Amino acid sequence: MPQTSGLHTFHIPVMGLGYTVDTPLKVARFGISSVVSIMDDFLLEDMRRIHSKKLGLPFSPIAETEEDARAKRVQAYLNLLNMGIQKQMEDLKTENWENEGTMDYLVALLPEESEVSRLFEQFRTADPSEKSGLKSKIIGLLTPGSIDVNIMTKVDKLNYDKEGNALSREFSDALSALRGFAKSDLEAAVVFSAGMNPALYSYAEQFPDFFPNEKGEIKKRIILKVSDYRSALIQGKFLAKKGLWVSEFRVESGLNCGGHAFATDGFLAGPILEDFKTNRKELIETIRQTCNQGLAAKGQAILPETETIKITYQGGIGTGAEDSFLRNYYQLDGTGWGSPFLLVPEATSVDEGTIKKIIEAKRSDYFLSHASPLGVPFNNLRTSSGEIQRKQRINKGRPGSPCFKKFLTFSTEFTEKPICTASRQYQNLKLKAFGEGKVSQQEITEILEKDCLCEGLSAPAILANGSAPRRNLNAVTICPGPNLAYFKSVFSLKEMVNHIYGRISLKLETDRPHVFVKEAQLYVDYLKKEFQKIIPETAAKQEAYLLKFRTNLSLGLSYYHDLVNTIKLDSEEILEKMKSQLKELQAEVESLQPMISA
Repeated sequence: MPQTSGLHTFHIPVMGLGYTVDTPLKVARFGISSVVSIMDDFLLEDMRRIHSKKLGLPFSPIAETEEDARAKRVQAYLNLLNMGIQKQMEDLKTENWENEGTMDYLVALLPEESEVSRLFEQFRTADPSEKSGLKSKIIGLLTPGSIDVNIMTKVDKLNYDKEGNALSREFSDALSALRGFAKSDLEAAVVFSAGMNPALYSYAEQFPDFFPNEKGEIKKRIILKVSDYRSALIQGKFLAKKGLWVSEFRVESGLNCGGHAFATDGFLAGPILEDFKTNRKELIETIRQTCNQGLAAKGQAILPETETIKITYQGGIGTGAEDSFLRNYYQLDGTGWGSPFLLVPEATSVDEGTIKKIIEAKRSDYFLSHASPLGVPFNNLRTSSGEIQRKQRINKGRPGSPCFKKFLTFSTEFTEKPICTASRQYQNLKLKAFGEGKVSQQEITEILEKDCLCEGLSAPAILANGSAPRRNLNAVTICPGPNLAYFKSVFSLKEMVNHIYGRISLKLETDRPHVFVKEAQLYVDYLKKEFQKIIPETAAKQEAYLLKFRTNLSLGLSYYHDLVNTIKLDSEEILEKMKSQLKELQAEVESLQPMISA
């Protein structure tokens, strides 16, 4: 059965490097959990300076040259967030609840079935002699939203000392970030995304807070962002063998999401969630048994019986009806709402210019690009200031970006020491190879699409807080999910939360497809493009994979067809529209045939 923890049934996932970097300071006191990226320690240091000033706290900078600076910066920023939110909670508990204030706003945001809401209604009308007892009860239930952190497992370059010597493995980017989180004051979770990193997962063993204490409590928890059931089982067991418990599997759509897009092999969200629903008990018990064996081998206390694993879903949810259906039908413990919150200044840090571009963007302005130096498809916006700057640099004969932060330096194609494929250095070397006939036109076109995500995804947070990014690199990269194209206004936090819970319906673009249909459309478009990429040298292998992809996609569409004919998952109007759209998609998939490129 689903379990509820905290005051809300949704969380705000990580977005970019900066969009949710200070979201906890905005929403945690209302019980809303959110996720902060801890990959950019330069940004975290800048945000610590900004918020120390806002909170009236002293700021002592941590120099880049200081030993273990990256971990120390992560730790210091997370401690600042924790301190700020603890102060907010104390203020909330001590304010006069007889007057309209923060507590009223908090209660107005809560879901209808909230125990806090019920008790607060009693408090409003209670006799003065009863109010103190009721307030104590409510305070006992008030918990801030979790300040969770995200580590993208693929962003894990090795680092060097001043003399250019490689530092040991624990000083790599991802391991240093984990160390900063592990040493922080937070009682929260780290979200590992983008697949397995054995060295990173194993490094968590070094920190006692990832294991149950004498009371069976786990201070630092692990959440895995996964694409399907198999991935959850494999990664969950890998960690469990080390005595590391996964507290939540956060299922994310492969294509109907923001940022980097990791397409599945044609598996759609509905069938994936059905797998989790059907096998949930077996999944939890398998991982529990493995984890207890791992804990026993270390001489640690085993997990308490009450410890379980949450299953949540995020990616493209856009209405209260969709949210409610997903949680109830698939017995989920919660959902994640990401991109729509980019239009909620009370929740995220997005500069005004970028908000304006999002609202004015056409559907065709949202696209899956080659912008990421990781070589993974990246959701992008054609009208962003980052995209405009990238094209201007090409037109001026100076393609590529100056590379200061170097988080994505992984290419040794031209140099002994890795460099970033979005850097000016790499792109100039690639253009030289193109001029010598060593690189195809298609390859050079894709390389010139690479953009500096380190600067572009961090700039909006600095700008939104009224400051200037380092070196005045103000161009912003936007990484919205395709779902954002249907939201066309700035919203208050209360409006968005009421929309999520179905208390109101925000005015969305009328042609917005259901979350399941939209994802299916994205996968059909993706498959079309992949069929067109087949080259003679690897035709047999590519064709076999894509035909398997097509089969999985077709089975997913059949699953949806059966679902809409047996379950009332939305209004009759939407159901009829879904039936028609699914029929069209099925016919389109069946007609797809491999096309070998010359």
